Amino acid sequence: MAAATLANPAAAQVVEHLGVPGPIEFHGKTYALAWSSEPADNYVKQEYVPAGQKPETFSQLLLLERVTGGIEVMDAVGSQVDMLKKRKATDPLVNFGILQHDATGEVLLDFIVSTKDDKGEYIVEWNAYRYTPYRDPAGKSGVLLFGSSQRAYGNDNAKAFMASLKQLRPALTGALIKAPLPRPTK
Repeated sequence: MAAATLANPAAAQVVEHLGVPGPIEFHGKTYALAWSSEPADNYVKQEYVPAGQKPETFSQLLLLERVTGGIEVMDAVGSQVDMLKKRKATDPLVNFGILQHDATGEVLLDFIVSTKDDKGEYIVEWNAYRYTPYRDPAGKSGVLLFGSSQRAYGNDNAKAFMASLKQLRPALTGALIKAPLPRPTK
């Protein structure tokens, strides 16, 4: 689920796969469905952005993913953490934290990644992913991921963004933990 690679999704027709067309309200903003993919029969990804933004060049983005069929929350989290650990070899900014809520089975993973654009300027991305146990309408179990992603482009903006994380991180992780989960109906 949710490979954080700073890759931009290819432009494609948006198909609503989950029965959660949006808009989704989060932390005082309205996000509309802007990109979707069904990479496998049991795996769906949808991305939502505020008005005026695109998935390819977003500053703020919401992510909703569902995977079913024998995967547990800690499997999904472990896969993302493994990817982050491997990425650390080539990305000096990689850092992550995990918050586990045993009573609900939910896990919050927040992490930062970076890359450089064609001009050698930084693109920095901070993500908070809320993983929760899920059962689809047909009764299949799996994991639902609801995530918030923030990006900054260019060295000066990346530096300011990194400085702002001290306030941004607790505000957005708190909002994500308290947010009602979008519930797929498909």
